[in-house]
Amino acid sequence: MSNGLPTADPYLPGHGDPSWSARHYDLDLGYDLARNHLRGQATIRATATDDLSRIVLDLAHLRVTKVLLDGKAPARYAARGHRLVVTPKTQVAAGRDFELRITYAGNPQPIVDKHHDDAGWEELTDGVIVAGQPHGAPTWFPCNDRPDDKASYTIAVAVPHDYTVVANGTLAKKQRSASVTTWRYEQELPMATYLATVQIGRYDVRELASEPPLLAAVPADADPGFDASFGRNGEMLEVFSRLFGPYPFPTYSVVVTDDDLEIPLESQSLSTFGRNFLDGEWDSVRLVAHELAHQWFGNAVTLRRWQDIWLHEGFACYSEWLWSEESGGESADHWAELHHERLSGLDQDLVLADPGPALMFDDRVYKRGALTLHALRRTVGDEPFFDLLRAWVAEHTGGSVVTADFVAMAVERTGADLTDLFVEWLHRTPLPDLPRA
Repeated sequence: MSNGLPTADPYLPGHGDPSWSARHYDLDLGYDLARNHLRGQATIRATATDDLSRIVLDLAHLRVTKVLLDGKAPARYAARGHRLVVTPKTQVAAGRDFELRITYAGNPQPIVDKHHDDAGWEELTDGVIVAGQPHGAPTWFPCNDRPDDKASYTIAVAVPHDYTVVANGTLAKKQRSASVTTWRYEQELPMATYLATVQIGRYDVRELASEPPLLAAVPADADPGFDASFGRNGEMLEVFSRLFGPYPFPTYSVVVTDDDLEIPLESQSLSTFGRNFLDGEWDSVRLVAHELAHQWFGNAVTLRRWQDIWLHEGFACYSEWLWSEESGGESADHWAELHHERLSGLDQDLVLADPGPALMFDDRVYKRGALTLHALRRTVGDEPFFDLLRAWVAEHTGGSVVTADFVAMAVERTGADLTDLFVEWLHRTPLPDLPRA
């Protein structure tokens, strides 16, 4: 509990309510860029997991003006910090479906967290990015902000005509009125709240030769840097589809903002990069691979609890090494040996399967996670290893997982005795030696 209200995950106190689950979010938004003013109406179809005498949602910095529960006013609603508490007139019984319609408005801004960088709705020089991971979703819509609560989405955003909106899923409709253009996206496949996003800017939209379609929203003067960093994105998609199984969504989009960004941003079915990544250098290209790999590892298959973040970041980091190997660069063996040596000189105080909230995005999680996979690959061999990755995605797409699920599948699929390997790499702090190649 946080301030008497529920918390779904100890790594993110004050977020999420395990007593109900969302099934669909329908977000109807309008945004005034000059005033940084967002107005919205969120319709949430949900199911009670427990008997509900109150329904707790996450919403930060925005003022609610109206709430309807199944089409009628509730007994009351009130903001408590970054939470919205809705009290029904009669208890909502466990197992019952219900619908909330929430009207809200205000000046969105990121959430500041003591363990993580700011996250959420953020103004650019001329536009907007939304970085949801891990706690930014409540800055732009009321939600049940926990990673294991996946739902489908409809996201409609009205902006001035000369701006482009890119959001999760497929563009279903673009409608021009007197003063604004409304962009409507449908994300039909299950998505965690932190993966929901809206990107707004003066972008040119282009389609790259790829199957499924690969779209890019970029500044008008993005060439030739765009080709240097993203020119092989279609080939990258083909390679990962062969290694991990079919790409899990109908489309993939990349957004390149006119501003520089410190790091790229991962969202379901799209990734966002700053102009500073248009240099064609390996450190940029590897992140293009990293964010694409998250579509399998993180977005299609999503952690159930934040302590298992290595299931996202370790897999995406290892995908960088795989792309290098597949595209004529250095082998995964090379990168593994290099980063093993680097990690061996750092503090040995991190437990990969439970790093704690302060270290969940530490670079050692990324690199040690990737090394764990390489150790597994060296132990079982290439064919069983990649068979395991494809089975992992195929079996769990659309769902939520924990580390024990991967360990169990690895043992079952490979038939190998992996107890010592996983204990040493996942649950102890000293860095193990890599198995011999």
